[in-house]
Amino acid sequence: MGSLLRGRQLDDATVDEIETSLLRSDVGVKTTESIISDLRQAVNDGELQRGEEAIDFLQERLRDRIGTEDRSLANAPESPTVILVAGVNGVGKTTSVAKIAYALMQEGRSVLVAAADTYRAAAMEQLGVWSERLKFDLVRGQSGADPAAVAFDAAEAALARGVDVLLVDTAGRMHTEAGLMRQLGKIQSVIQKKIPNAPHEVLLVLDATQGQNALAQAEAFGEIVELTGIVLAKLDGTARGGIVLAIHERLNIPVKLVGLGERPEDIEAFDPEVFIQAMFGD
Repeated sequence: MGSLLRGRQLDDATVDEIETSLLRSDVGVKTTESIISDLRQAVNDGELQRGEEAIDFLQERLRDRIGTEDRSLANAPESPTVILVAGVNGVGKTTSVAKIAYALMQEGRSVLVAAADTYRAAAMEQLGVWSERLKFDLVRGQSGADPAAVAFDAAEAALARGVDVLLVDTAGRMHTEAGLMRQLGKIQSVIQKKIPNAPHEVLLVLDATQGQNALAQAEAFGEIVELTGIVLAKLDGTARGGIVLAIHERLNIPVKLVGLGERPEDIEAFDPEVFIQAMFGD
């Protein structure tokens, strides 16, 4: 966006190019139309004439739409804090769980992970490798076991061991599979039997490269559980991260964490200002 605007005069053709750029970045039709309408009016009224002025204008409009919510992870008054992690297969959910566990441990918090993605043996094996590598405790059942039962056992273990955080990796499921989606609600209710008011955080992992399909996933999961935040994985590659704005505009769910690589430490708290600056190459 920065290279598009710097050194140019603003006219209808330039505004059209800005609109195309926003749409290609997966900002979303509704958000783009609103921003472009304001921009076009300002240009027509003579308030904006140069591309550099448009950059300031656009960044301010994006700040308004990205939200100012608290993006820190929940910390329950009494341990353990329970964080439920959901998402469809292939978005980087299980790897994100391991990264979150690592980040929490770096803060000095004790972590127990529940491998409740029992329908996919590879997911349990993957978490097993991560647990050995990063030295976090893991509760898992047999392949094909009831995920809710694993979550229940993990909740019992978390209480018995006095850990600070229980991370629950739920079964990867397509957002179009109604039965599996209902099971996500079952996991939540089972945990609440052992730990009232849990889960304290429900994170949905989305693949930043999937664009508008990620928005559809967020809408579907939000109908089953009360999502508190988004983990946007794979933001380091070919992602068009404008989906952050589309999700916030449609669902008012904040992006809390972003995945920026394959290493355990490649997960960061989402910084809206850094994100907006990056959209303009600053």
